[in-house]
Amino acid sequence: MGLKIYNTMSGRKEAFVPVEGNKVRMYVCGVTVYDLCHVGHARSAIVFDAISRYLRFRGYGVTFAKNFTDIDDKIINRAIEAGKTWDEIAATYTREYYEDMARLGVANPDIEPKATGHIAEMLDIIGKLMDKGYAYETGDGVYYEVGKFAGYGMLSKRDLESMEAGARVEIDPKKRSHFDFALWKRSKEGEPAWDSPWGAGRPGWHIECSAMSLKHLGETFDIHGGGADLIFPHHENEIAQSCAATGKPFAKYWIHNGFITIDKEKMSKSLGNFFTIRDILQEFDPEVLRVFLLSTHYRSPIEFSRESLRQTEPSMDRVYSTVLRMGDFLSSFKEKARPSKDDADFSIIAGSFRDKFVEAMDDDFNTAAAVATIFDIIREINRYLDKKPASPETKLLIEKAAGDIKECAGVLNIFVKTPQQWYQSLLAAHKADIKEPEIEELIIKRRQARQDKDWKLADEIRDALDSKGIILEDKEYGTIWKVKV
Repeated sequence: MGLKIYNTMSGRKEAFVPVEGNKVRMYVCGVTVYDLCHVGHARSAIVFDAISRYLRFRGYGVTFAKNFTDIDDKIINRAIEAGKTWDEIAATYTREYYEDMARLGVANPDIEPKATGHIAEMLDIIGKLMDKGYAYETGDGVYYEVGKFAGYGMLSKRDLESMEAGARVEIDPKKRSHFDFALWKRSKEGEPAWDSPWGAGRPGWHIECSAMSLKHLGETFDIHGGGADLIFPHHENEIAQSCAATGKPFAKYWIHNGFITIDKEKMSKSLGNFFTIRDILQEFDPEVLRVFLLSTHYRSPIEFSRESLRQTEPSMDRVYSTVLRMGDFLSSFKEKARPSKDDADFSIIAGSFRDKFVEAMDDDFNTAAAVATIFDIIREINRYLDKKPASPETKLLIEKAAGDIKECAGVLNIFVKTPQQWYQSLLAAHKADIKEPEIEELIIKRRQARQDKDWKLADEIRDALDSKGIILEDKEYGTIWKVKV
């Protein structure tokens, strides 16, 4: 079938054909570094991390750029509130961003440009727009005249005349149209400023991403992504100014992830209905949040709640428990029987797993269906092992299934822990009233009690651990512990 991508520009799925050979150049709008990231930011970061990983898995040579907006009104206002400089605020929250992303398993993009490092490129684009008649100077800066760009509204499917007629706010007298947007803002006293032909000032938000993407990925590149809230006006304005400046198409495919909602309203700092990533990771293992977010198609909204995350944990636990079971089975495997119908049936199921995973991801990066294929094969493995297979083929079948699961789950960067690491992370996330060294000490005491045939003490230790949410499982090689979910 080949990879198909839903292109916001066309409003349909399209076969993915890179602009240049097997190379993929992708730009994603990053965060404005003035505060801690919330779960909405986590979704966008995880979505495009998964897309980047999958493109590489499919053999494309990927150049992935994601920016930092490190100069903005929000940054300036936060600096005033905190009694710090704007660049101190930007540096602080850039560091916090990296810490959050590392915990969520989000890889650093290949290129991470900062707006303040591209002022010269922005001034160059603004100069071209002025020369071509797309921009005009006012008393407080330079504006892009949207009415001059014939294709304005092509991404958001908005008609400029209708928008003008429906505008309910009074037009700024300095602007020719309500929808004209700032390319360059003259700085007020005390604000950061850079020299320009139009006076000391700073860039508008939209010109930043055009300058950074054009410099690092070229005038026409493959994929431009971001949250659905950026379609209008941010991405619409990027298209208008970039195409007008270069005379060439901007991005070939536009990918937008859906919102995180709380009680059906978009999660946002402006509404105050948000959870920071830090808030959530105090209660849940980071992988739980990652699996939860990837279990919905990236274009669909996700209704977020702590209860939803709690419901994700048992499904993940089944995966890790099955990985442990496969390991135990392989380590103690003894061939005893001839191949059976069970072997043949499982061979077909296991043999199709990887293809189903690829088919799901090829269908517009459908991580929800891809994660479901992992849960499906886990269920089938347990059914197969319940039948106690022991033919010459059995070990090879389980080894292949384990390898395919590791490979495909690794593409999404989920289920990458060992089972013991998973249980340790749950112990910490659940804030259990017991620490790992104490658990291990009680297991040793219980082992001794069993050797002494003190079954009463052994049962008391098991019950005491169970009351603290710790389950013991006796194996041939010893006793392991798990966290109850």
